[in-house]
Amino acid sequence: MEKYLNELIHRIRPMNQDAQIRCEARLDSIAKPLKSLGKGEAALIKIAGIHETANITIEKKALIIMCADNGVVAEKISQTGQETTAIVAENFLKQKTCVSVMAECAKVDLYPVDIGIARETNIIQKKVAFGTKNLRVEPAMTRKQAIQSILVGIEMVEELKNKGYQMIATGEMGIGNTTTSSAIASVLLKEKVSKMTGKGAGLSREGIERKIQVITDSLELHRPNSEDILDVLAKIGGLDIGGLLGVFLGGGIHRVPIVIDGFISSVAALMAFHLNPMVRDFMLPSHASKEPAAQRVLQEIGLTPFLDCEMCLGEGTGAIALFPFLDMLAAIYQKMSTFKEINISAYQPYYENPKQ
Repeated sequence: MEKYLNELIHRIRPMNQDAQIRCEARLDSIAKPLKSLGKGEAALIKIAGIHETANITIEKKALIIMCADNGVVAEKISQTGQETTAIVAENFLKQKTCVSVMAECAKVDLYPVDIGIARETNIIQKKVAFGTKNLRVEPAMTRKQAIQSILVGIEMVEELKNKGYQMIATGEMGIGNTTTSSAIASVLLKEKVSKMTGKGAGLSREGIERKIQVITDSLELHRPNSEDILDVLAKIGGLDIGGLLGVFLGGGIHRVPIVIDGFISSVAALMAFHLNPMVRDFMLPSHASKEPAAQRVLQEIGLTPFLDCEMCLGEGTGAIALFPFLDMLAAIYQKMSTFKEINISAYQPYYENPKQ
């Protein structure tokens, strides 16, 4: 199974440079100041390189929400109990969550996946286990389960690509997953646990201190190898994070742009980046989460977010918020007149003379 995963990872190819050159030429020909859409233009050029065509279409979009329980909840590191994961996960398709309302506005299809909820649910079934173990006591999962969770994410991207989806956002639902994410971030960034740990869904000062202690104890117990992503995921991760890691890899394997949501999603992206740095070219960061380590994780990958709304909700809400902006950019790209078509002089690049 591990050999098969490695074979998939090595299928990732670079972006198509010819498509990117033609996309940039089209953007420069549109009747607007050069590069005036800023990061938006870079996003379109990236999408062209991923899709291998300058004819950009992103009308069909999906959100994959990886849902799983985390045994570390037993350590009282969250305001709510484990039962919340299943309740919220099943509400994704009932228009009863923030992200489902946002998705309707943004015309995005939701795909909530039960990759590890502690009970049976009625959402998409890809269950690897009924939740992870309490990482303060024992490894969160086996290495085999870690690999299985990654393969679920890759499989979901392939399924949606075959259904015609042109862009996929990432989301998650799993009580306790800011604890697992903070633990992973501390290991991969080689930073103190206290710097990588935030309030999550709203902990008190006492709650944060307990969370930091739980993570510290877990790292001392397991000593995960930062050079072995599967070891890190198995010992201190979550099935939801593993699934998202697979989604990011799947974006590279199947050439689909993947939008990063917040902290948990970005940690999964960082793990995918460690497995194959080329996967960064298939990622679009959405927003700057309020979790203290979130922007640091994106910096490590080499990405800067489009939005800064001080959101910390999860579920894929930040990723969904980016889609209307991308839709407007695509519309400009497809519909606007060129300088030539409206018979006015085009803007020319301006270069200052270098100092002698």
